[in-house]
Amino acid sequence: MIPFLDLKRINEPYQAQISAATERVIQSGWYILGEEVQAFELQYARYCGTRHCIGVANGLEALTLVLKAWNFPMGSEVIVPSNAYIASVLSVTHAGLTPVWVEPDPRTYLLDPARIEAAITPRTRAILPVHLYGRCCDMSPIMKLAQRYNLNVLEDAAQAHGATYESRSAGSLGDAAGWSFYPSKNLGAIGDAGAITTNDDELAERLRAWRNYGSAQRYVNEYAGHNSRLDELQAAVLSVKLANLAADNERRRTLARLYLAELGPTVLLPPADQVDCDAWHLFVIRVPGDTAGSSRRDALRVYLRERGIGTDVHYPIPPHHQRAYAAHAAVSLPISEQLHREVVSLPLNPSLTDEEVMQVIDAVNQFGR
Repeated sequence: MIPFLDLKRINEPYQAQISAATERVIQSGWYILGEEVQAFELQYARYCGTRHCIGVANGLEALTLVLKAWNFPMGSEVIVPSNAYIASVLSVTHAGLTPVWVEPDPRTYLLDPARIEAAITPRTRAILPVHLYGRCCDMSPIMKLAQRYNLNVLEDAAQAHGATYESRSAGSLGDAAGWSFYPSKNLGAIGDAGAITTNDDELAERLRAWRNYGSAQRYVNEYAGHNSRLDELQAAVLSVKLANLAADNERRRTLARLYLAELGPTVLLPPADQVDCDAWHLFVIRVPGDTAGSSRRDALRVYLRERGIGTDVHYPIPPHHQRAYAAHAAVSLPISEQLHREVVSLPLNPSLTDEEVMQVIDAVNQFGR
């Protein structure tokens, strides 16, 4: 059996260190915004190459808090990729703003810089590029557009821990970045957790208050803020795992190279031009449907499941087709809709052996034959 993801197996190498870290927190008697959070924030800011890291409750809160702290007029527009996870869009609407969908590049699955300018209006205030599946968006043209139109750029780096772009780390490429440390991420907590990174001193100071009921001084509330704090236990766990993130990501790259070299022409592979820059959070292939329109992607998933191999789909329904955004259902986004019909994620994590990945490869290739 090769499950798509086995978090217990992934965390086993750190079990003793995690136990010691959690015991240290319990014995300290200080459980909210203490030394563990401060230590992790310093370490993660250094890792990302930013001046600030602000620990928050989860990745959605990280994005939402930044958009609120920028204080755009209600109803202002934010450009979002149309094929990302719904959390990216939720952050926009939670902040009282309007999402404007832009299609991805079908080769990389990432926000297509060439399509952004046509979507900019006088109401546009920000661009929210999502570093989907562990690969950084093409940020140079995005930042040039942002500068030309005086827009803010908020990176959704929830899947890009350790990814780089032009020798710079994800999370340091825009005006701010939101991170998720959901347990399945490359840097995963043992519960919900998130963070914001930025080089903007004023924004960082505001966000530290926003996450804590809008209060920088006890019982003095400057903003109508949130209760969105990274807790001490999760910070301690993240510090343990951060020390091993580079090695874990290198293992992911090794396995990605194996997939890229050995998978046959039955499936469409992700781009292989930046293997060493990609964090390989997910290994996402495409299985085009046949002429009758039936789902070969789903047939492949059944075929692999019958052979004890787990898969997942990231993501089966595009955000504009979710009931939560029914008002946007009539929007035509053919590239996104095709990708959502065809993508499937194969097992990829540091705990897998070469032999297990070869078993997956052989099964996919046999399906093609």
